[in-house]
Amino acid sequence: MTGRSLDGSARSAPKGQDSFLSDCLAAEEREFAGNREVFDSTGLRQGGSVHTGPPDTAAKILGRSWSAPVVVGPLTGLVRPDAEPAVVRAAGAAGLPVVVSAFTARTFADLASAAGGPLWLRTHTFQDRALARGLVDHATEAGFGAVILAVGPGEDVRLAPGAAPANLAHDGPAPSSPRAVVRGGGPVGTPPATATDWSDIAWLRSVSSLPLLVAGVRTAEDAERALEAGADGIVTEALDTLPRIVSAVAGRGPVLLTGGVRSGADVLVALASGADAVMVDHPLLDGLLTDGPLTASVAQAGDRGAGNILDGLVHGLRKAMEFTGTGSPADAAPGLIRTSHRPARVTPARAAQVLRKSDLHASVSDPVLDTMTFLNEVTHRYSDAISFAPGRPYDGFFDTEQIVTHIRRYLNHLAEQGRSAQEIRTAMYQYGPTAGQIRGIIADSLRADENIDVAPESIVVTVGAQEAMLLVLRALITGPDDVLLAASPCYVGITGAARLLDIAVTAVEEREDGLSCDDLEAVIRQERARGRRPRAFYVVPDHSNPSGTTMSSETRADLLELAERHGILILEDSPYRLVSPGTPLPTLKSLDRARTVVHLGSFAKTVFPGARVGFAVADQRVVDSSGRTSLLADELAKIKSMVTVNTSSLSQAAVAGTLLAAGGRISEVNTEAAAYYGTALRDTIRSLEKHLPADRRAALGVRWNEPTGGFFLTVHVPFRVDNAALTRSAQEYGVIWTPMSYFYPQGGGHHGLRLSISYLTPAEIEEGTARLARFIEAESAAC
Repeated sequence: MTGRSLDGSARSAPKGQDSFLSDCLAAEEREFAGNREVFDSTGLRQGGSVHTGPPDTAAKILGRSWSAPVVVGPLTGLVRPDAEPAVVRAAGAAGLPVVVSAFTARTFADLASAAGGPLWLRTHTFQDRALARGLVDHATEAGFGAVILAVGPGEDVRLAPGAAPANLAHDGPAPSSPRAVVRGGGPVGTPPATATDWSDIAWLRSVSSLPLLVAGVRTAEDAERALEAGADGIVTEALDTLPRIVSAVAGRGPVLLTGGVRSGADVLVALASGADAVMVDHPLLDGLLTDGPLTASVAQAGDRGAGNILDGLVHGLRKAMEFTGTGSPADAAPGLIRTSHRPARVTPARAAQVLRKSDLHASVSDPVLDTMTFLNEVTHRYSDAISFAPGRPYDGFFDTEQIVTHIRRYLNHLAEQGRSAQEIRTAMYQYGPTAGQIRGIIADSLRADENIDVAPESIVVTVGAQEAMLLVLRALITGPDDVLLAASPCYVGITGAARLLDIAVTAVEEREDGLSCDDLEAVIRQERARGRRPRAFYVVPDHSNPSGTTMSSETRADLLELAERHGILILEDSPYRLVSPGTPLPTLKSLDRARTVVHLGSFAKTVFPGARVGFAVADQRVVDSSGRTSLLADELAKIKSMVTVNTSSLSQAAVAGTLLAAGGRISEVNTEAAAYYGTALRDTIRSLEKHLPADRRAALGVRWNEPTGGFFLTVHVPFRVDNAALTRSAQEYGVIWTPMSYFYPQGGGHHGLRLSISYLTPAEIEEGTARLARFIEAESAAC
């Protein structure tokens, strides 16, 4: 007999159980699968909160306040004998109610002594009402806070192998099977001899003073009948009919949803559908009952493992509330829900053509492209984990209404320049010039903020800096003997673009303190000795992604001299300068007197990430065979016309309006953001030092750098860091990071991980580094 684990795979039922369990597990599987189908086709709409401060997940259920609208359980006789007390303690520490089965192998008194708050009892209709009353009396004496009566087959009737219910003895030994004592198990409405009768609810109400909820309700009509019979609340397994049940209950008691809940986003979907709370069993109990993905966490950490899972679930709820702008569970409304419909599967009249991957470009199988896909999959699969992986800016500094203001400012600017209404309309609605229509505004900003003095004609406005990289590489690399040099570790975007274009990349390994020009020169000579032509050198001089290092003034001067002497171009990519605290060192381009630097810029980190506006400053002279000259920017624009045609006029307008409002000084626009990121970076380092003190990390062989700005820092560990380690970290410890090996074009970085600090709150940094420290400790001990 099989049931369903957290990821939907089959799991075996414990031996020694009878056909009653078959009915129970079948009902559970249908319930889980049905709700999962609804959850999987449901999403959340992003929204802005009208509330100040972070979301408050607290909720009141049955007159008691809890930390979140989450009920843990029901528990049962679990496979691990120490699992029930561990979960009870973890739930109490998390401030969440926990439901104990009537068939638990632990006494109610033992479990109550381990709890941090009142337990709830889940019971059934028994053939012997004296036995049923004795159960409720024992629970009341142990301080339980509520009773849930299951009116149909329930998944909490499982018994561990060899386990006997500890609370069911009545004038004799405890029964060995649920079938021996539970009456029927069919749905409400079947003959009382084989199923729950409505009078059972009324009888239980009459013998117990505890709040009574009825579980197994699937229709609005049954919900009304349960309340009329004396129920104080409803537990339903039917997400698709939940709104109708809530409408029928009409506030007369809480409505809880059980079945299929796996993430904080699922919790919010249930709340927005009308539930007052959810009961979670699969995300936690499958890890305790089976060999499922959560087992290792609890096996290694006991109470802490269960606590991590519960904390992760509540954290996921808080993140979902932040995303939707929901201030509290009471604010969740149907408008938060976004539903997608999957198209029906169509069987074609004849077999569709199948493409061989070997016939596609080799880049689709390249590890560089696979790595980011894998990281995205891990982040999606473990959505409740704290993630140090994304390098995107924090969007709390952006005001949605400012988009309209910025665009209006740019339109006014065009009018002030004497543009007619027709010309302004054309500027906004038409494709616009390939090289971009805000080049003059960008040139003014570069002059004001970066002391880069170039003509607008030497700028190409691109779809993010990523397109600028692609254009420059396509223009410069002309044959198989041309090679791109790159500081290593380096941003995967440049190596990915090179792979798409079949361009060879040779790594120049950075030292602990960053790039050495001696090393770069040695690589240039080696490549030429091999008959290859180094064309350009890619580097992020300021707060590099991924290492976080910053190039010194002396090295900048040496690099410019070396590039001029060897006749190569420097591709300077520096997106983190103006979102870092303090006064930055001069850009390479501002120091460039020989036009050896192509400056790649982006407004994604500073002005408007979603606009996807970048640029390339390419003022190098290009001479054709007849002696005519042009700018490299002109040649890049020709390539762009065959790639994206132009950059969105609307996006350019929004960015231009921001630059105009600030007089071109992006640094002033980002003063608050730079301070925020600087604080987050220092908080991360301090928290790492707290959880891994100097003597401990020396013993383990752990170290990290301390960048002065940017979004990233690097942690070096004694064990191998790969995708398998990342999966263990996300699954068992609830923390995600990026393996440094992703960033080494020619291999390496197998003992490093990158942390991004840009998108986390102080509380998330503290909790995330604590989880990371536990992961590092465990992995170091195992290596």
